[in-house]
Amino acid sequence: MKNIVITGVIILQLFVSATVFAADKTKTTAKCRMDFNLKGWSVFYKTAEGNGRVTCSNGQHANVKINVTGGGLSFGKIEILDGKGTFSGVLNIDEIFGAYLAAEAHAGAVKSVQASVYTKGEISLAMTGSGRGINIGIDLGKLEISKRTK
Repeated sequence: MKNIVITGVIILQLFVSATVFAADKTKTTAKCRMDFNLKGWSVFYKTAEGNGRVTCSNGQHANVKINVTGGGLSFGKIEILDGKGTFSGVLNIDEIFGAYLAAEAHAGAVKSVQASVYTKGEISLAMTGSGRGINIGIDLGKLEISKRTK
């Protein structure tokens, strides 16, 4: 199962890399990383929500709320703990907020593995994580990142 997920992520990364390569490279971009937790379920329709913290190499940071919706050949329930995300093409942390298009592969029984690639214009986000649950699938959808208030 893990090999299927990794293969899916490699294909998705190639798509995102092509998008990022086409971006204007004359501006200095920051390296931004997101640590997150996410919990959700799917039966063709998928929904998940969670919280995270984004930190960037330029000193900017933000607490964020994450919502994922979508559908496809996806079944199960999952909880990702200590997930990691990497943003590409970020000039300012304010660019990370909003809706991203998603392509995702996930699989697991008890110990789950999830890998996702999201894109929003010139910004891309690759997320990986492991956790617990029973799930399998490939789906398309939307991820929304917003500022989290206490």
